[in-house]
Amino acid sequence: MSQTVVPIGPFHPLLEEAEFFRLSVDGETVTGIDTDIGYMHRGHEFISERKTFTQSIFLVERICGICSTSHPLAFVHAVEDVDNVEIPVRAAYIRTVVGELERIHSHLLWLGLAGHFIGYDTLWMWAWKYREPILEIFETITGNRNHYAMMRVGGVARDVPPEAVPPLLKTLDMIERKMAMIAKAAADDPVLRSRLKGVGVLSRQAAIDYCAVGPTARASGLAIDVRKDEPKDAYALVDFKAIVLENGDVYDKLVVRVLEIIESIKIVRQCLEKLKTAPGPILNDVKEVTAGEGIGRYEAPRGEVFHYVRTDGSNRPLRHKVRAPSYVNIPTCEVSCKGIPLADALITLASVDPCYCCTERAVHLVDARGVRITPDLLQLSRDKTERLRRDIHG
Repeated sequence: MSQTVVPIGPFHPLLEEAEFFRLSVDGETVTGIDTDIGYMHRGHEFISERKTFTQSIFLVERICGICSTSHPLAFVHAVEDVDNVEIPVRAAYIRTVVGELERIHSHLLWLGLAGHFIGYDTLWMWAWKYREPILEIFETITGNRNHYAMMRVGGVARDVPPEAVPPLLKTLDMIERKMAMIAKAAADDPVLRSRLKGVGVLSRQAAIDYCAVGPTARASGLAIDVRKDEPKDAYALVDFKAIVLENGDVYDKLVVRVLEIIESIKIVRQCLEKLKTAPGPILNDVKEVTAGEGIGRYEAPRGEVFHYVRTDGSNRPLRHKVRAPSYVNIPTCEVSCKGIPLADALITLASVDPCYCCTERAVHLVDARGVRITPDLLQLSRDKTERLRRDIHG
């Protein structure tokens, strides 16, 4: 049996960020996959320990532009867990509105990219067209299309202006109609079914073994969702269902996300209705955070994001640990890609909606003697750039 290694990355049209996959293939069949990480690490956990709690919120927003409210939510949950801080009910509804709007725009972004990867550019243009009004609503509510700066320890930074509600409801009505159309297309379109049905299957047991989370797990029959399992903010106060399918293929991962958009619309509608009578304020004034430990969990669009914070009574974290959903979802490709044609491997890799800058961690560097070294990473980057320049230009 002849084995060939096909490299994908660290730069590739499929990859929004740098990551490196080595696919072992026998003919056109994938026999194994190995993943190299470390290209995108930016040291957020290390930087956070030198920032105040409020500054760290702005910092973790920038772990990921698409999940720029998921990380702050998990972080403030962790800090609030140290002292069992309760937030105002109005703030709980606002947090949930922002979180679910982010889920809608994230799933629409993935849906468009998935269509593009399989050559179905009509789906790509549809999804991104419908995503744009959601970003405009974000700008109306928060002032920003991304990095919303809404979360604070004890509540939220800004209220939802009443004049923003009617256009938001109108946008949600439009998105719901379009999602019904896309759901019907997914069910009836022979191109989607032939390219995605039975492709990249992740069994229920494999999802358990690899600790998969989010739509990746729910498409394989695992009914896990932090919003249901450990509800915070307003999730215990609204009615919705976790979307769970059984086949574990790329097709089911697509359908899960389409149906989750519809559920998110229902959640936002309920929260906006509750805001009409939910009293203020929107922020509890937390004077200090005592010494202790706290954990924060939130169901990001890709799955559970986890933040751990240790405090010492000062105004900044003593230790901050982040685990993003892609950290556990990306390894599932070792199972779902094995035995499938190489042409299907790319969409299977993309089906977990990977976010590499969320995932990355620094690694220890050692010299030939096994002694740990701490290099100047910026200088290493400059030196490599200079070597490449000389190689290209002579």
